[in-house]
Amino acid sequence: MKIIIAGAGEVGFHLAKLLSFESQDISLIDINRESLAYADTHLDIRVVRGDATSIQVLKDAAVDGTDLVIAVTSSETTNITVCVLAKQLGAKRTIARISNSEFIENKDAVGFTKFGIDELISPESLATAEIELLLNQSGFNDTYEFEDGALTMIGLQLSRTAAFVGKSVREVGELYPDLEYVPIAIQRFGTQYTLIPRGDTMFKEGDQVYFTTTAPGVDEIYKLTGKVKEEIKNVMILGGSNIGFKTATELCASKFNVKLIENNKEKAFEIADDIPGCLVINGDGRNVELLQEESIQNMDAFISVTGNSETNIMSCLVAKSKGVKKTIALVENMDYFQLSHSIGIDTLINKKLLAANHIFRHVRKGEVVAMTKLNNMNAELLEFVVSPTSEVCDLMVREIEFPRSAIIGGVIRDGIGMIALGDFRINGGDRIVVCCLPQSIKKVEKLFI
Repeated sequence: MKIIIAGAGEVGFHLAKLLSFESQDISLIDINRESLAYADTHLDIRVVRGDATSIQVLKDAAVDGTDLVIAVTSSETTNITVCVLAKQLGAKRTIARISNSEFIENKDAVGFTKFGIDELISPESLATAEIELLLNQSGFNDTYEFEDGALTMIGLQLSRTAAFVGKSVREVGELYPDLEYVPIAIQRFGTQYTLIPRGDTMFKEGDQVYFTTTAPGVDEIYKLTGKVKEEIKNVMILGGSNIGFKTATELCASKFNVKLIENNKEKAFEIADDIPGCLVINGDGRNVELLQEESIQNMDAFISVTGNSETNIMSCLVAKSKGVKKTIALVENMDYFQLSHSIGIDTLINKKLLAANHIFRHVRKGEVVAMTKLNNMNAELLEFVVSPTSEVCDLMVREIEFPRSAIIGGVIRDGIGMIALGDFRINGGDRIVVCCLPQSIKKVEKLFI
């Protein structure tokens, strides 16, 4: 697949890195010589120095016939312009990164596809949605919804008291036959090895386990894993960045009690004017005395989204030490993901990873309508639409030659989520959620083309 990425910043470089691992034909365009030099020496890609809004630069990057153009510079105006030009010059699909969420909310009314923009993404909006979902499923450290919750992916660490511990997947299925769930991935405590569970796979204490389940199954998994669904009402947000502002706006609209701490006085006053329901504190959130004065010990959740990863991690650790039930930190360094569970923070979120997940589904073969990478694990979760010509159409699950390193997590039929066991027959139009390791992605894609 031939892909052009405009913008060698954090999101662009991260995307180029992930896509280059898959042997895609990548061209990276940027005006910054240093960013391109770093990408050129670290990645197996082609770099083009120049302004991505220049028609000649796009032609030099061979935009004619390109499968996908992704514009992720820091300027949304530039990104929109790049996509419009690329489409007119022969690109098949275009994706523009934007910061104004109004564009996404009104994309059908405005008709961006008429201009030549097939998809709009906002990393800030994706991060805000992720935070909201994590607060709603407070007992888990990772979560993702398919088709408005018809199926839900949840990730959690098994404690010693969990009913699953010491039992195999098959034994748990026999003990709880009415439980609607499928374990789709496990990472053993203290390792970086991801395994796709089978019937004889044992659940062990400390395992990071991912399940897919239906809406009723979520509550059952809470009970059996010993997790408690805490009611979250009082939330403290550190940082009035775009993500902090959007999160505070959404949470206030959902009737949460929100306190936001912002160090910049002018910005603090602006946020207070724009979100009347939010209590805005002008101060340094790294100051433990300030946090105590603002009753951090009475908060149900603490969300740190400043522009500094270290500040976000340290402030979340302070919040955890004061008894806050749920802590979420925004981090830019992907290496920090390895540390989240061992240092005691509930969830780390990363804008680059969220944006990459959203864009990746356009790279996959077959009709992929949703995709996410499991945090800190070497596995992908994809949602395919079954066409009448797909290999899997009209077959029972047990008849499908599925690779060992992949598993069907569930099926959505007519908007209803179902757990698909061996005798489940797949129909055209079904949406199939599949979890797979990198080595099996190509085989899985062929089944759904």
